[in-house]
Amino acid sequence: TNSPVLKMIPVITVDGPSASGKGSLTRKIAQKLNYNILDSGSLYRITAYLVQKHKVDIEDIPEITNIANHLDVAFEINSEKKMEIIAEGEDISGKIRTELIGGCASLVSSYAQVREALMNRQRSFRVLPGLVADGRDMGTVVFPDAAVKIYVTADVEVRANRRHKEMLENGQNLTYEQVLADLKKRDDRDMNRAVAPLRPAENAFILDNTRLDSLQTLEAALEYIYSLLPQDDAN
Repeated sequence: TNSPVLKMIPVITVDGPSASGKGSLTRKIAQKLNYNILDSGSLYRITAYLVQKHKVDIEDIPEITNIANHLDVAFEINSEKKMEIIAEGEDISGKIRTELIGGCASLVSSYAQVREALMNRQRSFRVLPGLVADGRDMGTVVFPDAAVKIYVTADVEVRANRRHKEMLENGQNLTYEQVLADLKKRDDRDMNRAVAPLRPAENAFILDNTRLDSLQTLEAALEYIYSLLPQDDAN
């Protein structure tokens, strides 16, 4: 699908480790530019959720690949401007955000066949006026020709602190130490997997937000985007 027409549709990739704030940054960039959004991590979470729902063994790669190949999913913005994820007819937006599904998604995403199955699905989100794609290999593998590549990161302790606060607000009771250990494990798996390991694309803008709040992170990202995209694309 490397048609010249597709090449004209601008893509901004936002990659980075868990809890780096890349999801909310992606949403804000998309709102600002009126671009479409791809939350690629949710595709792995949805696959993981359906694996659990259909009681498939977490190591049954052929069956998991089959689920990924036939993912029945739609992303809809509801009246409150929140994103709803509809899979097999049910709104699973909240259900895929648990730590259990997150861990399962991290494992599922290490299978080469599953990544391959979801590749075309992810590329199909590239439609006018443009796309902001959030993930771990958007700039390196899925959209290597993206006009703008951003890699968002922060110290693991800071990320664990953010994730812990978020979880307490959602009524999930885990200690900071548990969250930190889980993030370190996930970073290790993401960065050292054989297929599409997490790393910045060669020409990515490294945005370390250890000491930045979400507004400062957005400002830094937009300044970089405007420096690369013609202003009529990014008004």
